[in-house]
Amino acid sequence: MKQLRTAVALIAALVLAGCAGMNSVVSDVSSYSQWPAARAPGSYVFERLPSQQAKAPLQDTLEAAARDALAHAGFTEAKDAQSADVQVQLGARIHRWDPWPYYADPFWSRWGWGRPRYGWWGPPMVADTPRYEREVAVLMRDRRTGQVLYETRASNESLSGGDGATFAAMFEAALKDFPQPAVNPRRVSIPLAKQ
Repeated sequence: MKQLRTAVALIAALVLAGCAGMNSVVSDVSSYSQWPAARAPGSYVFERLPSQQAKAPLQDTLEAAARDALAHAGFTEAKDAQSADVQVQLGARIHRWDPWPYYADPFWSRWGWGRPRYGWWGPPMVADTPRYEREVAVLMRDRRTGQVLYETRASNESLSGGDGATFAAMFEAALKDFPQPAVNPRRVSIPLAKQ
């Protein structure tokens, strides 16, 4: 009976851990710092590359996702570029990996090296679910000198494409240890904001 209670408690703990994992974003973070020890976070302005200016709505979404993370790191958004202490460049990418359709080739599937869509071995053993790889990056420069002060990025992968809340959590993970570089790479878990 004691073993049964222990097993039930273990299963319950695993279920709760799994539920908690679904409400957080876990990212691999790498940071590189040349931030002066005596310098406090100040005001910032977003800097856009020409390619980012050409896709303004997408960059607006990205900047909205990063604002809270910058505020948590101690920064305030400047009213104009001339009054900012630092320029912040943001980047993001998302890549969808679709399962390789090797089962469509009759040679591979008939001889057992692949997985047939319909065939001798019954239903497929591998799901046809795409996988998504995401990455966000933050680069901070001194506005007056142009010197790079801090660079950080966060990446993860999952079975969903993500949304603004996912990218906001990734930016928060990327800036979690600001201004210290900490250990590279490191795993950072950020709870998803309730919507």
